[in-house]
Amino acid sequence: MKSIKVLAVVALTTLASFTSQAQSSKTIVENAIGSKDHTTLVAAVKAADLVDVLSSKGPFTVFAPTNEAFAKLPKGTVETLLKSENKAKLQAVLTYHVVAGNLDSKAVVEAIKKGNGSVTLTTVQGGKIVASLSGKNVILTDENGNKSTITAVDITSSNGVIHVIDTVVLPKS
Repeated sequence: MKSIKVLAVVALTTLASFTSQAQSSKTIVENAIGSKDHTTLVAAVKAADLVDVLSSKGPFTVFAPTNEAFAKLPKGTVETLLKSENKAKLQAVLTYHVVAGNLDSKAVVEAIKKGNGSVTLTTVQGGKIVASLSGKNVILTDENGNKSTITAVDITSSNGVIHVIDTVVLPKS
């Protein structure tokens, strides 16, 4: 219960930076478009032709990297992924950040506890992400061992929920 309260506090303090316009009546894509911290993600979703998919009924749980998260990638990575000839790879990276279903922070923490400290989530891309707790933070570990911290939770959309992450997670290449 303490972890859920901490996640709620983090969500409240960080939610304003995601978007002051976030509304449960908007889709995941519409809420992301309203965020100044997710312009790179929005550009990538558009370049990958995933706007319609992520605007569909869902529900989806999206782990949304910030612009700063994309900036942590090696120089030139984002620019290379945005090229039309790399569309399939970009789609794979982006759909690796999406899980089918509506997993709010409470559900994620409960699943971690039921899993004795971690839960493996299957992404829409087909890969796996492991969610675990480190102190009061939910950490995502990708298939390469890279870690990302969820910095804001439960941004409710009409077709799912968004959790903001501080590092891009990547599928095995």
